[in-house]
Amino acid sequence: MEKVTTQLINKLSDKLKQDGIEKVVAGAIIFSESGQVLLLERLPSEFKGGLVELPSGNIEAEEGIIEGLGREVEEETALKVSEVIAYVGSFDYSSSSGKKVRQLNFVVAVGPGQVKVNPSEHVRFYYTDPHGEEFQALNISPETKEAIENSL
Repeated sequence: MEKVTTQLINKLSDKLKQDGIEKVVAGAIIFSESGQVLLLERLPSEFKGGLVELPSGNIEAEEGIIEGLGREVEEETALKVSEVIAYVGSFDYSSSSGKKVRQLNFVVAVGPGQVKVNPSEHVRFYYTDPHGEEFQALNISPETKEAIENSL
């Protein structure tokens, strides 16, 4: 894990350009007070339908990485990011249209509130123990599991 600084964000942004990344996604690792991680299950009809993932989404061209991270968390969960604690790494994949995507993952704290999933994107949410059986049984990509493990 790495502390989030302006220098780190600039370094990540430069690397995105160097690597020819066409789309940037920010992912949030959110832990409950009891140490469970928040995950969302994608709609079956969507790209990668049924996948269980971190709250995450596209960073718009006019916004910064941290700004987009906060916006996406709120859009997908109704929770507000109160602090970006650490950067835990990234992974790359291809979008449904074949674009090179990089997901940057951050541990964040959120303010009080109830999780409300956006029904246009996800069917349900889970708070699950990253060391537990449920976590292992969920349809979570190896890359997302690794990001969560890097945050522990």
